[in-house]
Amino acid sequence: MALAVHVLACLLGTGSWVAINGLWVELPLLVPGVPEGWFLPSYLTVVIQLGNVGPLLVALLHRFLPGRVNEVGIVYGILSFGCLACLLLAFFWRETSVVGGSPRSVALLSLLFFLALVDCTSSVTFLPYMRRLQPGYLTTYFVGEGLSGFLPGLVALGQGVGVAHCANSSHAGNATRLQVVYQDPHFSVRTFFLFLSSMMAVSLVAFVLLNHLPAARQERAKEKYQARLQIENPNNVRGAVEDDAVARRSSSRSWSQMGYIFGVLAWVNALTNGTMPAVQSYSCLPYGNFAYHLSATLAALANPLACFLGMFLPNRSLALMGGLALAGSLLAGYIMTTAVLSPCPPLLHLPAGVTLIVLCWVLFVGSLSYVKLMTGLVLRDEGHWALVWCGVVVQVGSMVGALTIFPVVSVYGLFHSGDPCDSSCPG
Repeated sequence: MALAVHVLACLLGTGSWVAINGLWVELPLLVPGVPEGWFLPSYLTVVIQLGNVGPLLVALLHRFLPGRVNEVGIVYGILSFGCLACLLLAFFWRETSVVGGSPRSVALLSLLFFLALVDCTSSVTFLPYMRRLQPGYLTTYFVGEGLSGFLPGLVALGQGVGVAHCANSSHAGNATRLQVVYQDPHFSVRTFFLFLSSMMAVSLVAFVLLNHLPAARQERAKEKYQARLQIENPNNVRGAVEDDAVARRSSSRSWSQMGYIFGVLAWVNALTNGTMPAVQSYSCLPYGNFAYHLSATLAALANPLACFLGMFLPNRSLALMGGLALAGSLLAGYIMTTAVLSPCPPLLHLPAGVTLIVLCWVLFVGSLSYVKLMTGLVLRDEGHWALVWCGVVVQVGSMVGALTIFPVVSVYGLFHSGDPCDSSCPG
């Protein structure tokens, strides 16, 4: 398989969620400049769920107009729209309008909705498109999807987002205490949004090349040839690549197995995309600012690394899929326990506490990222319809997870933040 096509598939994957992931990591710099303040993350959660109207519309088109949906045209449209929305954000994110007598970030929230629409719709269009290429490229696509979270986080780290130190501050009675002081960023929010726009543009160029580059056309031709050869003469296919492709196509899952696969997929995405990101700061900050940033960075890196591992160790075992999903769920249980007990989680003043929480986050993200890859490979074997519904289930699971944790965190306030400069516990 052509190395150039692998690179293009990876770059296409980076455009899937880079905009929304970038917004999350940039929040510490956005919040001081908008009238919504720290309510902005809550608004962002709701806006992202509204973006699910895109995948719903695509799923309905596939249902009522089977075989007539032009996915290539949709992908061109959403990538172009994403580039434009990121570019507009760079110049208008601080603009406000008076709504109900109060200033509101109408431009920011409107553009956030359009970006959410773009990223959510990518789940039900990019995956079906990747079926046009040989199975190995789907794994590369998942590596790129993982990088869509890691690369903005890496740039934000270089920008200095959230980098802080503890400094003495005076209080009443001449008492002093340590408080968190955040450093000024190395470059502006506008520059960061221009970076996101350039990443979307690179993804768009990669998609153009996947459609027109001779090497990519050859890979699509190989996939069609192997499928036709298996239909015409299933016992006369030679070579390791052909044998592997035939082995995958020869199996058809039962409805109970498909229900199990989609159930695991929904659960995993509810955890990774909805529930657990909302409690990461509560689970890590009591152990210190270093523990929080280390867990966030390494966990983001674990996603593409797990998918990269899948390039060499692909697996379609439903038993392994369930085992890894269970292991990831147990890790999520410990992480949730530390968040619930914040600001006094287990092993608070011990190095083992920092090591354990960072390790749990890395293994949690890594194991469930590999499960996502496994489900993608299995569903690819089942055909185009399975990959469309794969995207739908990803979005539904993410939405349920986000809407479940939202009132717990933002409405009822059941979680309490730890102070990275004060590790004392009440009582």
